[in-house]
Amino acid sequence: MIIPVILSGGSGTRMWPLSRTAYPKQFLALNGADSLLQQTALRVKSVAEVAAPIIISNAEQRFLVAEQMRALRIAPSHIVLEPVGRNTAPAVAVAALLAAKTDPDALLLVLPSDHVIQQEAVFQNLVECAARVAADDCLVTFGIQPTSPHTGYGYIRRGAALALGGFEVDAFVEKPDASKAAEFLADGSYYWNSGMFLFKASAYLKELARLQPLMLQQAELAVQQAREDLDFLRLDEAAFAACPSESIDYAVMEHTDRAAVIEAANLGWNDIGSWTALAEISEQDDLGNNLLGDVLTEGVSDCYIRSESRMVAAIGLNNLIIVETPDAVLVADKDRAQDVKKIVDQLNALGRSETILHRRVFRPWGSYEGVDAGDRFQVKRIIVNPGATLSLQMHHHRAEHWIVVKGTAKVVNGEKEILLSENQSTYIPLGTVHRLENPGKLPLELIEVQSGPYLGEDDIVRFEDQYGRTK
Repeated sequence: MIIPVILSGGSGTRMWPLSRTAYPKQFLALNGADSLLQQTALRVKSVAEVAAPIIISNAEQRFLVAEQMRALRIAPSHIVLEPVGRNTAPAVAVAALLAAKTDPDALLLVLPSDHVIQQEAVFQNLVECAARVAADDCLVTFGIQPTSPHTGYGYIRRGAALALGGFEVDAFVEKPDASKAAEFLADGSYYWNSGMFLFKASAYLKELARLQPLMLQQAELAVQQAREDLDFLRLDEAAFAACPSESIDYAVMEHTDRAAVIEAANLGWNDIGSWTALAEISEQDDLGNNLLGDVLTEGVSDCYIRSESRMVAAIGLNNLIIVETPDAVLVADKDRAQDVKKIVDQLNALGRSETILHRRVFRPWGSYEGVDAGDRFQVKRIIVNPGATLSLQMHHHRAEHWIVVKGTAKVVNGEKEILLSENQSTYIPLGTVHRLENPGKLPLELIEVQSGPYLGEDDIVRFEDQYGRTK
């Protein structure tokens, strides 16, 4: 039995401004109707003899994971919440320990959640080949046959051929400069390091015990002392934080004598590491442009232009990336797309919120979006999913006025419980206990006007909450 382990904890800073810390790229539909996480889950679902996936995420994104899996009707065996990021080796150790409770020799198919694979039939065949090699206690990685002298990837040099398929790993090589990358491409025995793996849970744990005993010990404690929270498994914070923060490559694969590599050719693989990488796999017009959303052009070629909320007009441009969101616009030369991270670093240094939140913020019950704000007031557009309920709460510093524009709202306002339909409203004075619920089968939309001396999201005292957010 193959158990997919989907790693979903990255921040995706190179895809800013669309990717933000609270809503990173794996949750975005960058290449198709489904998000990258959803595409990954659907891809492994079609592999023969595959079990329910284990998804490793963090507490802040837990409801995004759960909601996107629910939309696909996929029920993970575990959604594991990391209290702190500790890179891939400890995360996979936790997955291996959970899988080993049922079957120590279960095969773990470890996949990042933010990759695109266009040839899924090829992927399935590669997994079957890797499973045969992994059955011999090998730790198998997938090496992507390079198509260019790429300097943004690490490389794997293959060794001798194995009887069951694939090759021994001769060496892992850090990201090269341009001349070295050209040498690797011409050599023919080097692969791009995909970050995808397949191995027995027992084989990985055995090597971890030999090479990283402290990491394994702390991962075991984190699992033993974990607690269930709704559909999630929260790892013990102190135990997991004590794990060394290392990648699978550095902690295990570079030092084990059981490493093997499967050649992945014609896979259509892309790790979406930059806007330029996304442009390479997106549909182009006759002038080499990728135009998404409300975009008008004149004399534009080889550009990726994406509009999320407004019309974008471009004239006389070449080789640019333009990404528009409601609160930020990125304009970059395609050849400098990797430097988006430097802009994110500047924003973080200035304490700007544009790297963390979108104007539209997702919550387990739905979402809210800032419409306007000024001194002592702000206006939000709130959407509550059918059947969803916000927490029973109060605020110390603000009053609220709710106007329903679509659907039906069930409202607790102090000692009263009322139903509001379209064009009806209610006023909630400062300090009043209140709750909002959507009892209908359609989304509830309303406009909220907040007023008071302090309007921060941390001015919420929760008394009851079905999402486990009360203290």
